Amino acid sequence: MENISQCFVIITEYNRRIQGFLVRGVERIVNMNWSDIQPPPKGLSNDNYLTAVCQVDKEMVEIIDVEQILSEVAPTRQDISEGIVNAGVTENAQKHHILIVDDSSVARKQIKRCMEQVGFATTVLCDGREALTYLQNMVAEGKDVTKEFSMVISDIEMPEMDGYTLTTSIRNDSRLQDLFILLHTSLSGVFNESMVKKVGADGFLAKFQPDELARLAIETVQVQSE
Repeated sequence: MENISQCFVIITEYNRRIQGFLVRGVERIVNMNWSDIQPPPKGLSNDNYLTAVCQVDKEMVEIIDVEQILSEVAPTRQDISEGIVNAGVTENAQKHHILIVDDSSVARKQIKRCMEQVGFATTVLCDGREALTYLQNMVAEGKDVTKEFSMVISDIEMPEMDGYTLTTSIRNDSRLQDLFILLHTSLSGVFNESMVKKVGADGFLAKFQPDELARLAIETVQVQSE
């Protein structure tokens, strides 16, 4: 990048770390509702960096997957530490199924890997709208979702339907309302505890600490098994 002295550094807090993004300029800051943000077009190659798209003044704006970028330039530990999982934990985990909802392909892989290291079966979906439709379709087929899934681990910031709206929709549906919901977000620095309580989530965890996520999932299913 030329003329760095005339460029800008955007300071962010993301995944429990502070980053600086060097950019040529900042035209403006746009506030949008998650319902106005859409998943990226289908058919893109796997090496793209998009997590969503939106329209601003009739122009398409691409939203990048920060988690994917950080995983490449500043990777973190992905595996669970020794001593957290033992034979008894794995035996119990194998009886349970976890629904993972996240728009970032990197985050989905990280959470899925963590849960499967414990022994859980997993189903992975890309946003809140897809997850709600999936659960409603299961109910329409006569299935008991609380027996199908012991836990829902959902991101908060997602296109079409964010994690807060997903949680509210689940709690307002008598057929789904007993699901255990853990909100799992990259934006730990602006976490709003009152909002999590307001929508009725069972817990919150800042990304991405495999040991903490594993412990919480293990404790949750142990209580359910008692």
